[in-house]
Amino acid sequence: MRATFRNLFNIVNVAAFLRDRHDHAMSVVRWTLILVPLAAVIGTLCAAFLWSLDGATQARFDHPWLLYLLPAGGAAIALLYHRTGKSVEAGNNLIVEQIHEPGGGVPLRMAPLVFIGTIATHLFGGSAGREGTAVQLGGSLASAAARLFKLDVPSIRIVLMAGVAAGFGAVFGTPLAGAVFALEVLAVGRLEYSGILPCLLAALVGDWTCHAWGIHHTPYQISSITGGVGALIVQPLILAKAAVAGVAFGLAGLLFAEANHALGGFLKARIPYGPLRAAFGGILVIALVWIFGTRAYLGLGVWSAIPGDPTIAGFFTGPADRWSWALKMVFTVVTLSAGFKGGEVTPLFFIGAALGNALGWLLGAPLDLFAGLGFVAVFAGAANTPLACTIMGIELFGATHAVPIAVACFVAYICSGHNGIYLSQRIAVPKRLTRGHSHGATLREARTSRRTRRENSYPDKKEH
Repeated sequence: MRATFRNLFNIVNVAAFLRDRHDHAMSVVRWTLILVPLAAVIGTLCAAFLWSLDGATQARFDHPWLLYLLPAGGAAIALLYHRTGKSVEAGNNLIVEQIHEPGGGVPLRMAPLVFIGTIATHLFGGSAGREGTAVQLGGSLASAAARLFKLDVPSIRIVLMAGVAAGFGAVFGTPLAGAVFALEVLAVGRLEYSGILPCLLAALVGDWTCHAWGIHHTPYQISSITGGVGALIVQPLILAKAAVAGVAFGLAGLLFAEANHALGGFLKARIPYGPLRAAFGGILVIALVWIFGTRAYLGLGVWSAIPGDPTIAGFFTGPADRWSWALKMVFTVVTLSAGFKGGEVTPLFFIGAALGNALGWLLGAPLDLFAGLGFVAVFAGAANTPLACTIMGIELFGATHAVPIAVACFVAYICSGHNGIYLSQRIAVPKRLTRGHSHGATLREARTSRRTRRENSYPDKKEH
């Protein structure tokens, strides 16, 4: 009997078991002590940013003449970046690159520069978003924390992902989507599970902190009922229509990303000096306002002080709107390509909700449901994050609509191809097996490969 107990003790190795549990507990304590204060600071900065953004938007409505300062404001911000922020001009792509291959880190100066730059963009009427600012705030502060605690390379990657999760979760009020976004945005077709718990913790703390400061996010509601008993029983016809709409959402995401990269590259080639390029972009935005006779597509588009203006909330309740998605895309592409700061996501929400509204009218489907599908699915296609966007849809609109949301997001993801708004994303699992999409290549490399093949296929056009 004694020998049996001795053998059992040796097999179980209680000492090693307890040592492993102790090491695991110490790791949990260590990460908690690092991430909770970090996420709280990020959530606080996101709250200050959202408060400032509301103030800037209100000031723009109160003083319409501010629009005519857009060229000067853009030039001033571009000059600030030109002199002090060249190392952080890559924005979100820099953070993704540092997560893949930690090197020099993300400079702390990114946080104040993107904060000031985004507020200026919205104060003067640029059409941009806010996610870029939140992600860059989170990434720059996380990188500073990594340097402060002298973390090793694997830990640096995790703390950077957690910073992204905290910023995204706080700015949109969707902590689960924020956590999954930080894990999914790094590579097409793969989740980075090594950071799953740190990202969830950071996203939750960031969101809680933002709410604790009194920040409230715009609520969206889908009133249409699409199924029978239970949340997952959905009419097959609605799912078929959601899939058809998903194709359009994916193509819209592809169009937005490619237009942004193409126009941005064109303007950089023709106007290399950043401040002059931003001033020219501001003039173009003012010209668009005069051409279309409306200011409805400036700023975020979440709300408007002008009755009758199309807004994201309005696409869930109002009549069919057929072309607002295209106009918002034009305004945003011009703004971001010229070098104004902000982000792409909230404009993508506007584009998606407007396109979903139009498709709902065309397909004879509920406008509010399809506005909600477009809200998340265009972003899913443009950012290659279908799981995060599905979870975001559930957090925003409820689990009742989970199945059509997933259908629209997954189809949009497939239909957007190997393109996206974040060119530093790597292709981990190709969406389809074609030439030039090798495992591990970035979307930037895939895009360059496609362009090279086109030029080789039409040498005469290249010569002329």
